[in-house]
Amino acid sequence: MNWKEKYADKICSADEAVSHIKSGDRVVVAHACGEPVILTDAMVANAEKYDFRDIEVVHMVAMGKASYCAPEMKDRFRHNGLFLGGTTRAAVEEGRGDFTPIFFSQIPGLLKGKLRADVILFQVSEPDEHGYCSYGISCDYTKPCAESAGMRIAQINRNMPRILGDNFIHISELDYIVAEDTDVIQLNPPRIGDAEKKIGENIASLVKDGDCLQLGIGAIPDAVLLFLKEKKDLGIHSEMISDGVVELINAGVITNKMKQIDKGQCVMTFLMGTNKLYDYVRNNPTVKLLPVDVVNDPRIICQNDNVVSINSCVEVDLMGQVCSESIGLKQISGIGGQIDFVRGANMSKGGRTIMAMPATAAKGTISKIVPFLAEGATVTTSRCDVNYVVTEYGIAQLQGQTLKERARQLIAIAAPQFQGGLIEEFTKRFHCEY
Repeated sequence: MNWKEKYADKICSADEAVSHIKSGDRVVVAHACGEPVILTDAMVANAEKYDFRDIEVVHMVAMGKASYCAPEMKDRFRHNGLFLGGTTRAAVEEGRGDFTPIFFSQIPGLLKGKLRADVILFQVSEPDEHGYCSYGISCDYTKPCAESAGMRIAQINRNMPRILGDNFIHISELDYIVAEDTDVIQLNPPRIGDAEKKIGENIASLVKDGDCLQLGIGAIPDAVLLFLKEKKDLGIHSEMISDGVVELINAGVITNKMKQIDKGQCVMTFLMGTNKLYDYVRNNPTVKLLPVDVVNDPRIICQNDNVVSINSCVEVDLMGQVCSESIGLKQISGIGGQIDFVRGANMSKGGRTIMAMPATAAKGTISKIVPFLAEGATVTTSRCDVNYVVTEYGIAQLQGQTLKERARQLIAIAAPQFQGGLIEEFTKRFHCEY
């Protein structure tokens, strides 16, 4: 039997595919914009019909409706988030779900070990002439998990781009196939305000020709890209990229030719953007997706020189401790790859780490540079790992500085209306004038 015959034998509807999930199973869902929404929706829609009970749904960034987190589903599904977002936070905060803190690079090991999947729901491109499908825009933990899961349920979607790299699975390895062409989830570019533009300009001043960039997600990383148009021969080794990178590639700013490994190629583990990005990466030999335990491994990151890691955060205290994932005790996101790249960049020859945030929140009523992190807040990145902190008011360089000098530099980039209170804390803490 050739692969095409095997393919035909495995095709079924989404409703039929999810009927093979059993109560008590652990179901892992593919990451971010690679989420197979027709499968997750079918799982929830059929929960009563199949009498699903106590199913653990493991997911990182959920871009679909996450209806399994709804209060009325609490006896049928329990979300275990490895990163939280708008559709999953309430379930955890209200006790109907859980959050598992972990570095992004370690998630494949977790899903092959302690949290081994009974079922994985994912999405792939149509098979090539040899029967291989690409995991498309979500290689990350999806591929490693699929390699060890007890059951693989895949949506084959012609709209999912075929992306090169270590990013393929053969049709023979799929247990059930839902062949349905749906729109791949898109993430529209965020609004970039005046503060983000100034932060982007400040960060760009720290980027040199030939640097290798890691960019997070959101308005600040996108704002940085606006101010890199005069740079030369930048490289990309990043857990993800979005649309703005395509413009810099087309302009000849990003060439990847100065990289020490994967020369000439952008290396990522997942993608979030619009069809502009998805069309660009389709069958593009200059783009390579690899599993996250490779891309985010600090020992691999540091093999490139001059790695610049750019990440956002929630608040920074006067010692330089960074919280990037919680507001006090409330978990709002996750660690993601921040520490992976901070440590990889710090190990890189000529590498730099940058933490960036607007100086205030809540329309200017709350300072994000604080004397102490909020009660219960997570220290995502330690003070010893932080190099630069950037706001719209300037740049603080912390590495190698005393506690006193760190505090001085951070106060200098706080919003002016909060500097007085921070200076009072400085004087009290250090027994000297600011």
